[in-house]
Amino acid sequence: MNLFKFVNLQPDLLSLTIEGDRIRLVTISARFEQDIFQEFTEEITTYMIPSPAKNIEETRKFIVASRYGIKAGYNLQFVILSKATGEFLGNCGLHGEIRAITPEIGIWLKKNAHGKGYGREAVHTLVKWSKKNIDLDYFIYPVDIRNIPSRKIPESLGGQIIEQSQVKTPTGKILDYLVYKIPSIASFS
Repeated sequence: MNLFKFVNLQPDLLSLTIEGDRIRLVTISARFEQDIFQEFTEEITTYMIPSPAKNIEETRKFIVASRYGIKAGYNLQFVILSKATGEFLGNCGLHGEIRAITPEIGIWLKKNAHGKGYGREAVHTLVKWSKKNIDLDYFIYPVDIRNIPSRKIPESLGGQIIEQSQVKTPTGKILDYLVYKIPSIASFS
């Protein structure tokens, strides 16, 4: 198992909060199970490998597995909240279980949070914090070629396409994935 190597003393990852300008990244917990279950819909997962949970128990299992990975030190899974209102906006994560020195960034936002720059801010906030706290070579960001708003996120961090492939999801969807490499010394635009 690959684990994140923290530059300084490892923070308490199970109660971590990272502040952005308009958003707050808070470690995932059971407190958010209903929001995740309701907002992670078929429409939201159009360009994603995972499918929506069929029932709340599947969401609970996702949260438990996420927290296990956080505790083990190879996963950071956050909910995205509005700083102003505390409203649930979506999920954002840094996944290092395959290779912790080149972790994968993942994000999704609920439908009514689209088009407001929250995804970009969440990823920028996570990348900035990770660069300061974790020993990394670079980040990867997989995204379907048709998901233009999501593609703009790694591009805004200087990401370059390093791979293109077709991926078949467990439900049989075919995704045309681009994998972006975002340098750990990424500049923000």
